[in-house]
Amino acid sequence: MTGTLYVMNPNSSVSVTAGIDDAMAPLRKFGVPISCTTLAEGPPGIENQKQADLVVPPLLAQALTLESKASGYVIACFGDPGLHAMRDQTDLPVLGIQEAAVMTALTMGQRFGVIAILPGSIPRHLRAFGAMGVLGRCAGDRALGLGVAELANPDATVTRMIEVGTRLRDEDGADVLIMGCAGMAQYRNVLQDRLQMPIIEPCQAAAAMALGRIALNWEGF
Repeated sequence: MTGTLYVMNPNSSVSVTAGIDDAMAPLRKFGVPISCTTLAEGPPGIENQKQADLVVPPLLAQALTLESKASGYVIACFGDPGLHAMRDQTDLPVLGIQEAAVMTALTMGQRFGVIAILPGSIPRHLRAFGAMGVLGRCAGDRALGLGVAELANPDATVTRMIEVGTRLRDEDGADVLIMGCAGMAQYRNVLQDRLQMPIIEPCQAAAAMALGRIALNWEGF
């Protein structure tokens, strides 16, 4: 029997986890069980590097408790906290949503744009893109000015996402957009309909990659 793909939310917000779980619906038809978890020890939202670093030990500990039932893991925070440490801890596939979203974007357009939550998130993103060697393909990274908790307000969030996404498309020249927070998962379809361009929800991108790895039996590589 195929083990479970665990999509691990490193914050303590059950509403964020519920949005991620809903985003997994199109991927469940492939037959691998997908379970979304919440890290009770995490902050309500991960909005800076300190918060990202502090969730790594409890996140690794949570993954250890799931190992016997797992076929792979997705770290569902746009910053990929603990990504390389978890890859050291297990031979199972481990995908980070930031890395997976960028890799997916590179196959869908020449230049990608990122919708961040807060201005303070942008330097973290750019450091990661620099380490990945993809800054030349990044058209822009613009912030909504909304924290993770505020993303639960659909009217304000959709309005700002359309404003920011339009600027990334029309002013910065992005031809594909990445939603830069797992807490945005519920808004992908409406944003894609309004902007008429590819919108990458990073949890979906990472889970899709993980399912491919599982199907091809690429464990330990």
